[in-house]
Amino acid sequence: MDVMNRWQSERDAHTAQASRDELAERIARAIRDDGIAEPLDGLRLRRAASPTEVGHGVSYPSFCVIAQGSKEVRLGDRRYRYDPAHYLIATTALPIASRVSEASAERPYLGLVFRLDPTLVASVMVEAGHLAPRRQSTTAIDVSPLDGGLLDTVVRLVRLLDAPPDARVLAPLVRREIVYRLLMGEQGDRVRHLAVLGGDTNRIAKAIERLRNDFDRPLRIEDIAREFGMSVSGFHHHFKEVTAMSPLQFQKQLRLQEARRLMLGEELDAASAGYRVGYDDASHFNREYKRLFGAPPMRDVARLRQATVSPTGL
Repeated sequence: MDVMNRWQSERDAHTAQASRDELAERIARAIRDDGIAEPLDGLRLRRAASPTEVGHGVSYPSFCVIAQGSKEVRLGDRRYRYDPAHYLIATTALPIASRVSEASAERPYLGLVFRLDPTLVASVMVEAGHLAPRRQSTTAIDVSPLDGGLLDTVVRLVRLLDAPPDARVLAPLVRREIVYRLLMGEQGDRVRHLAVLGGDTNRIAKAIERLRNDFDRPLRIEDIAREFGMSVSGFHHHFKEVTAMSPLQFQKQLRLQEARRLMLGEELDAASAGYRVGYDDASHFNREYKRLFGAPPMRDVARLRQATVSPTGL
């Protein structure tokens, strides 16, 4: 029995490596230069020939797989690293920092991001007869081992890039299989939360959307907690479970990312950008900005303008 188990394990490892090699080869062929491409709706490919600096952006509901290299994502004070043996799931829009941590010209970083549609998740849940997850908050981002069945499904989706007529018919079926396998896997509860209509996680998701829309306004935790039918302490607890940040930390990161965008895209000075996003004190804005981005506002923006800005996200 031990010999059979060892043989099966070696065979599974060989099959998984062959699938990873094929996935890397197909992504490399689909995107030949550093950057991002979206060859199918909701499927984003990325290539990088060297490690990147930390970039700041906003996550979105997605399933992320790496064919070659590795990547780090930071959410609040938590760090997540994933590679060809692991996948990452994100279930809501959160301010994150990320970087490609392993890549070279000979072995570039090759990865894909599959957007998770809550409507599709709900449809597959109903078809599979799945119950909703327990009504509890769960962190919106996590990493798990990538099993052979899920990897094989991802490879079959990427194969369709070479067969556009087949992709129109088969891609929706493969997408459903990916969602089904995610629901059946280690992160099934996290994925199911995308389709849940009740419970603390849904209320926190609505609160997150409220904060994202009103990030430049004064934050009164008592009012938001009352609006979503939660105590202040309960709101704080569940918000941090989902986002790995307090509501104030969350708002601060949104404000500073928007200020950076305003200085880069609209060429505002630091004081004007800080005021636009809700900072009345320019010195306070400068201190907070440097703490997040590592340099004072105008120096950071000048550096970004001189350099090629790396794509940011999951």
